[in-house]
Amino acid sequence: DILASITLLKSVSIIVRHHRENYDGTGYPDHLKGEEISLGARILSVIDAFDAMISERPYRDRIDPEVAIEELKNKKGTQFDPVIVDTFISLWQKMYG
Repeated sequence: DILASITLLKSVSIIVRHHRENYDGTGYPDHLKGEEISLGARILSVIDAFDAMISERPYRDRIDPEVAIEELKNKKGTQFDPVIVDTFISLWQKMYG
């Protein structure tokens, strides 16, 4: 709502709003499923989850990127769009291989 109220950021507000939607429809806030979720939100979902896993947190240690990649693979088709996961992993391996 905050982003939507800022003219310059209105177009990205839907991406932020829906990046917690799960590909299988079990996410929130609107319980969207599959391609009902905008492409930007599906991409942000994978990137945000990966970043959260490989980053140090006050409540847990960081996870090795390879372990995080396995977690993304395990959640393909349920939490994450399979095509986005595969594309992300391919790009990650090309860059950091």
